[in-house]
Amino acid sequence: MDTTATGTLLEDPRAHALLADARVVPGQVEECRRKLGQFIKRYLPLFYRAEHRRNALIVIQGLLSGLSRKTAEPIARQQGVPRKRIQSFVGWGKWDDQAVMRELRRHVVEVMGDPEGVLVFDPSAFPKKGAHSCGVARTWCGRLGKKENCQVGLFLAYATDHGQAPLDRQLFLPKVWVQDPARRAEGHVPAGMKYHEHWETALKMAKAHRRTIPHRWVTGDDEFGRVGAFREGLRKLREEYILDVPVSTTIRDLAVHKPLRAGSYPPKKAKTFCTVGQWAAAQDPQAWREVEVRDGHKGPLRVRAVMTKVQTRLRRRAGPEEWLIVMASPGENGNPPDLSYHIGWSRKSVSLEEWIHARSRRHQIEEMFEQGKGEAGLGQYEVRSYIGWHHHITLSLVALWFLCLERLRLGKKRRR
Repeated sequence: MDTTATGTLLEDPRAHALLADARVVPGQVEECRRKLGQFIKRYLPLFYRAEHRRNALIVIQGLLSGLSRKTAEPIARQQGVPRKRIQSFVGWGKWDDQAVMRELRRHVVEVMGDPEGVLVFDPSAFPKKGAHSCGVARTWCGRLGKKENCQVGLFLAYATDHGQAPLDRQLFLPKVWVQDPARRAEGHVPAGMKYHEHWETALKMAKAHRRTIPHRWVTGDDEFGRVGAFREGLRKLREEYILDVPVSTTIRDLAVHKPLRAGSYPPKKAKTFCTVGQWAAAQDPQAWREVEVRDGHKGPLRVRAVMTKVQTRLRRRAGPEEWLIVMASPGENGNPPDLSYHIGWSRKSVSLEEWIHARSRRHQIEEMFEQGKGEAGLGQYEVRSYIGWHHHITLSLVALWFLCLERLRLGKKRRR
């Protein structure tokens, strides 16, 4: 929005329209407070002790408050209760966070259940000072743009036309933690806990929730898409998916070459395999189609896309038939288009528009993380144990789900 030489920004009629749309009146705030009270009643019975119910209410209210730091001490000070009471409740209190998550999932399905819904997997890193918090290790943190000591959680979100909601979470334990008895004891890691890659945990989540969460698609970034075993596991579950893959993924275009028997060795000197990047570069410009993805801040977001049936190369063997979808998003400031590559599988025929619409749901978990970390204290905790992490994240996801409900109630134009 530009200003003129004789006026200011606030004199522009469009600015007044935006301010009017963002205005929140006292009645709306009071209605939000009343809604929170009704919302919490559903979850409080899962905290069997009266003291735990009081503490749960205090913590969730604190996570939704305007505190700049939403850890135990500021929340306790805000409510006028001892700090240790809140710390112990979150850090090592004897209440069942899994029961709370089950109830949250039931609630999500009641409000947003959609047979065309998408299950979105995404890991998220939480920077931590020191090396004593359970599961902490030096890893890449996208938020910081560098490697740092972090705890990493794997999250599952639900994405539909109505919005998004959290469904599950699991703290990732690196091998150095799982295989070190002293660290396990220090972090209060449950007995029998084994090392699992992110994709293995995601597959377990998909199996656990596939019948209780109505959905059609599974999606995730290339950390999941590059793993043939993960895609195979989803196919065994009869889960339709569209997953990001790296530009170096090797494929065989079945529109050009006769498919190999799945699991067979390709001919040694055959030059029928290429990377998805090479395949995209070789496509005729006329083969690309323009598709509308979703509404953006500046109007409809459109991409150019092309698809073909392929086999991927899995450890020198040919995989089953899947679909390759390549999208070219408009480059900013005159830059070339930004290409992204995706492998999909479905039990029935799927149009290019359907593939792209399903994959576009992945951005909704990023919106959820942004709201959770900015407004529900998702990453603001000072617990070190395995149980403490799951307790805090569970309470934060409950608070985040309340915000998702309010966003639905007020509508996107009134979400502030």
